[in-house]
Amino acid sequence: MSCHPYDVMAAQRLLPVLRHPDADEAVRHTTALLAAGCRAVELTTSTPAWADALARTLPLRDAHGRRAVVGVGTVTTSAQAETALDAGAAFLISPYPAPEVREVAERREAVFIEGGFTPGEIASAVRAAGAAKVFPAHVGGPGFIRSLRAVLPEAVLIPTGGIRPAEVPGWLAAGATAVGIGSGLPGQPGELAALFAALAQPLGPLGPAGRAGLCCDGCCARSPR
Repeated sequence: MSCHPYDVMAAQRLLPVLRHPDADEAVRHTTALLAAGCRAVELTTSTPAWADALARTLPLRDAHGRRAVVGVGTVTTSAQAETALDAGAAFLISPYPAPEVREVAERREAVFIEGGFTPGEIASAVRAAGAAKVFPAHVGGPGFIRSLRAVLPEAVLIPTGGIRPAEVPGWLAAGATAVGIGSGLPGQPGELAALFAALAQPLGPLGPAGRAGLCCDGCCARSPR
């Protein structure tokens, strides 16, 4: 049984956001992440030939005996959304409200985590799909996530932007479901594996406040809405 991306992200608690100058580097980095125990990776449309990178990465999802989900971020147009889904993306993420991407996602029943910064934008994304990317997160800090959690207790909240790996526990303590990291991840395989192992928790369906729990078979799928 496949796992829903929300559940995988909530269990992993750290979502690598890959922005590379070429597709080859994106594939190499994704390969290293999966080998280190990563189960959710966000490629981005800012990488040239990103659709090619996605297509080359997808066969690696089961390479280590555990199903991974690979999606595409910085999706802001319907054309990008269609291309990503046609290439096999497990989820879409935008940095800000993107109505045309939301329309594609709803029509194709795809997982879409829409970006927002104001409480209204974030609440709108959560009403549509149960989740929101909070960007740029460093502007508001963990205290902003804590305030959002008070009024959106069941939401999947993924703050991204200007966050270093060492700061992740503070954001999780404030109520983040998972934290997007675009830079600063360890380069050494052992250090990378240790980071994922230190943060990971059991994989299962999301419970209150976007926290994952272990289900009976360790791997549950659920509806994105």
